[in-house]
Amino acid sequence: MDGLMEAAAEVLRKILYINLATITPDGKPWNSPVYSAFDKDLNYYWLSYKLNQHSVNVRNNSSVFATVYDSTVPASTGFGVYFQGSARELKNPKEMFVAVKTVYGREKRKFRDITQFMKKFPRRIYQFKPDKVWVNGDGEIKGNFIDVRTELDLERLKKAVFRK
Repeated sequence: MDGLMEAAAEVLRKILYINLATITPDGKPWNSPVYSAFDKDLNYYWLSYKLNQHSVNVRNNSSVFATVYDSTVPASTGFGVYFQGSARELKNPKEMFVAVKTVYGREKRKFRDITQFMKKFPRRIYQFKPDKVWVNGDGEIKGNFIDVRTELDLERLKKAVFRK
């Protein structure tokens, strides 16, 4: 299990995009990759246009499933992290400040003032808070390859991500 934990931590440290699976107001699935950054609790933050479909979906239904993986690896060598949790648009200025600082800080860029994510401005700040986490693996049934998921302890993963 420690090997899976370390592999998951490495993927999270390395990959800049999170794939958000949301649900449209009429019940259709929607998936969007977004540039993101996370805090010490593995809360992910991103900045998006408030009328993008995933933004509308999050406001309508906070249930989100998210994946983080390296799409450039050869076939049959992929490893990913799967999260279940909830997302929301941030409106509290203190939370917004932390989120903006986290997102812009990931790439060591000067961050924008939070007022540029309020009222008349087009973009908003969002947070995804995971409550469960899995990684993928493989198995076999009667000589046939199968994909499997192994649940990880979220608290242990948080510690592993920041160990290096």
